[in-house]
Amino acid sequence: MITGLNHVTLAVSDLNASFSFYTTVLDCQPLARWQRGAYLLAGDMWLCLHLDTRTRTAPLPEYTHLALSVTPETFADWCERLTTAQVPQWQDNTSEGASLYILDPDGHKLELHVGDWRSRLAETKANPFAEEMEFFL
Repeated sequence: MITGLNHVTLAVSDLNASFSFYTTVLDCQPLARWQRGAYLLAGDMWLCLHLDTRTRTAPLPEYTHLALSVTPETFADWCERLTTAQVPQWQDNTSEGASLYILDPDGHKLELHVGDWRSRLAETKANPFAEEMEFFL
């Protein structure tokens, strides 16, 4: 049985720029750093940065992204902070819960989101966004 998400590794083209973005702009806690990578904590999630010459040069066109949790009390501050830092956004929020969709220095799509799967499921049950949705909880 899978017990959770163990870690996320992101390929980066410039370790210094990515390390700075994740630690300074997003307040991730540095755990370790070496010539080709770094380990960070985003809340309690283990995040690895890995220097890779094949890293993307622009955001992928698909919707795949990594959502990071923030509290309702800090969401407005995060929005102001990221706007002030001129962090690019890749879409506007159209789903349940406050969200800000941003890009990291390599174009990885990130979302700062208020809420969790419970709040999303409750909202979706109350207001389904697709016909014939089937719920298991």
